[in-house]
This record gives sequence, C-alpha cells and structure tokens, in this order.
Amino acid sequence: MKSNNHYSNQHRSNRDRRGTHPTERVQADVQIGQRFPLTIKRLGINGEGIGYYKHVITFVKGALPGEVVVAEVTAVHPRYLEARLRTLRKPSPDRVDPRDEYTGEVGGFELEHLDYPAQLKFKQDLIRQALEKYRPAGYRNYEVRPTIGMADPYEYRNKAQFQVRMIDGHVAAGLYKENSHDLVDLPTCSVQMPVTMEVMRQVVAWLEELQVPIYDEEHNSGIVKTVVVRAAAATGEVQLVFITNTPKLPKKHQLLMKIAAKLPMVVSVMQNVNAGKTSLIWGDQTTLLAGKRTITEELDGLAFDLSARAFFQLNPEQTQKLYRLAREALNLAPNETLVDAYSGVGTIGLSLADVAKEVRGMDTIPAAVVDANDNAKLNGITNARYEVGEAEVLLPQWLATGFAPDAIIVDPPRTGLDNVLIDAILQSAPEKLVYISCNPSTLAQDLRELTRGYQVDYIQSIDMFPQTARCEAVVRFTKRH
Repeated sequence: MKSNNHYSNQHRSNRDRRGTHPTERVQADVQIGQRFPLTIKRLGINGEGIGYYKHVITFVKGALPGEVVVAEVTAVHPRYLEARLRTLRKPSPDRVDPRDEYTGEVGGFELEHLDYPAQLKFKQDLIRQALEKYRPAGYRNYEVRPTIGMADPYEYRNKAQFQVRMIDGHVAAGLYKENSHDLVDLPTCSVQMPVTMEVMRQVVAWLEELQVPIYDEEHNSGIVKTVVVRAAAATGEVQLVFITNTPKLPKKHQLLMKIAAKLPMVVSVMQNVNAGKTSLIWGDQTTLLAGKRTITEELDGLAFDLSARAFFQLNPEQTQKLYRLAREALNLAPNETLVDAYSGVGTIGLSLADVAKEVRGMDTIPAAVVDANDNAKLNGITNARYEVGEAEVLLPQWLATGFAPDAIIVDPPRTGLDNVLIDAILQSAPEKLVYISCNPSTLAQDLRELTRGYQVDYIQSIDMFPQTARCEAVVRFTKRH
C-alpha cells in the first residue's frame, strides 16, 4: 500500500548527501536574502532547478534547465543553498504558463511550468540519476525505457483530500503551503477530476451556509477538519468523507438532505473521527452516514469496491496501462502461483488471477484486505486470497509451510522494500519477479540487494502524476542461474 502524500520533505532530508563534497562547506559570507545570477544545469528529485554558486549546489524552486536566473537565497545549509527565482534572465524553451495560479505555493503542481514532453524526459532521467547514485550491479547496462505519458495530462486525479479551515470569516478548503500549516484555498484544481472539485466546492458552500463549526488548529476546537472526495471513473459513483474532531457532526441531517437532493452522484457518505492535534489525516473510527459503504470502480473488465480508507491508484487511465505493463512483465503461465505484496484492495493480483494457478496477497490495513477478498468474490475469482499483515512477516511464514511462489510482484510504499522481505524474496527465489516503484531512490537502493539473485531486464517508467516530480516505474527481473 502506498501513501498518497507528496514526498518533498523525505527527499529534502537527503540533500546533504547529494550536495557538495562532504569536506566542503558553504562559505560563511553567503547570507539569506543575497542575490546572484545562476545558470540552471538540471532538475532535482523534487523538480527544483539545480545550479552551482561558487561550486556549492543551489536548489531554486521554479527554475528550469538551461535558464539563467537571478536567485535569492532563502536558506543556508552546511552543504547546500536554497533559493527562490527572483528574476528570469534567459527562459527555457520548455517553459510554459501554468494553469493553476497557486503553482509553487502548494505541492502537486511543481512541474506545471514545464512542457509535458520535457516532464516525461525528466522522469526517465530521475531513474538514471538514482541508478548513478546507488550503483546497483550492472546499472550502466540497464534498459531505462522512455516514460509513458498521457494524451491529456490534466483532470486525472480521482481523489481530493482537502483541509478545511476558516479564512477571513469564510470556509476554505485546500492544501497547506509547503513546510507550513498556512492553508491555500483551492476553488479550482486542474489535475483533479472535475466531479471531485464540483462536490468539494458545493459541500464547502453548505458548511458555510449551515454554519457548521470548522476546526481551529490553534485552539483545537471546532468540528470539520478535512473533506475527502473520491470518484470512480468507470461508474461515476462518488464517495464523500467528513473527517471530524469529534463524533458529533452538527447539521448532519441538513447536510445529508442537501447532498441527496443536489449531488446524486454521491452514493456514499462517511464520517471519520480524528480527534485532537495530529499530523495524521485519518482516525481509526469510520462510520456510514448515508448510502453504501463503498463505491465501485472498474479496471480492465474487473469491478472493485472501494471503502473510505482503501488505497487505490489516483490516476485510473494510467493505472490500466500500469497493470498491463505488470502483466506483460510477469508473463504468467496457467500453472504458476503468484504473491501480490502490498496488495491494497487487490487490484494487481486480481487482474492477474485469470492467468495464475493461485494468487496470495497481503496488506497492513484490515479494511483493504476485506475489500480485496470481497472484490475476489465480486468478480467470481476463487483462486485468490488476501491476509492482513506485513509482507516481510507473512512471506517467510508462507515459505516455512512449504509454499513456493513461481512469481512475486511487489508494489511497496515510498520507503521501498523491507530488508527482511528482500531476504525472503532471495530465499524463495521465484523465477519471475516484478517491482512496481513510486520512488526511484528507494528502488535503486533495493536493486543493490535484489541484484544478488536477479538481473534487471528493463525499467519502464510511467507517468502516474503529471505536473508533479513523482515517477512510477515497472522493473522486470530474470533470476540468475
């Protein structure tokens, strides 16, 4: 299962290791607010421009390769600088006008000023950068294929998860500015499916009209913290979740009446309780307010019921391409058994069940496992089963009982594979192994270990998140004999 959050903070913490030589230090005379001209050489893993000021690596948000800018220092670190783009002296031919005016303020739009073909090349280069950094066995000979993109790289996200706060006396819903809790109201969002924004903005208007208490983070008071909207592209069904500070939801009846009358596409209304100040979006308690518990999405002829907290890929169009790539890479035979690690609601494993003898999967979220097993029944699939637990715990247990998978597919979170799971994969040594990665850095690290038993046939990148610096890839392996 993967997180849907952006990952800039995780990568920023790695910058000291990616900057100047460990014995070098930023010169003491560099001050915050200082300006200097800078030629941008390339893009970094967060989509920032990278240049060198007196041989010190400098990250400039919003700058593109080949550009000459005037940079203004915003932060001085021992081995690198952060700066903002003050003046653009020489623009890149790949620079375009972003559709969203808040590009650069919040995450999710960090490459919207870069022409889409150049975005695709950048994401292929991200993988090459990671390989160069971690140097897994034989990496110079890997086939890193061009990134598969979208015909229209907008309006693809099927889920909006917006914080709700009061701003200047009005209810606002949107995202925080980077590295802060300052909310940016998002009346529009070019990467969201239109229906998610339609539902979101209408619900926000009703919250204000009905004077429903909105959460105040400073005083830990109020009720509504977050509104989550998820749409199923194939069926048109929409699920709405109110995440609240208390089990009480004032004006609940009036809200539900308005939703039923004006938003017929909303077939599931849930409430999740997440009390107090916390960095987590979701709490443990989720209850049904109206409609049904799940919405139904369809992929490649299979139906999937999705509960409120179940992970599902955010880009349905590209997800179908992704799973076809995985199917092609595995090339399962009818008598082969498959392990589907980090299975979520079973989308990958169930899409392969028709060509496998048996599919076993696991996930750490109980609701997702319930959904996966229910989805198997929903589609008449009898040769797939899913269990609650960590892949690094369950796979060794299965191996100990004599189970020997012919193929394993892993789709881990951004942190990559656990070392115990890597050891279990190498111990079981299935003939076929496919890795779906959402983080080139942890992929390259894991390849250093996996290539002890496997060689990399190819890495196929696919753009699941246009306008962002995120990159997904499918890796096919062949076992060493």
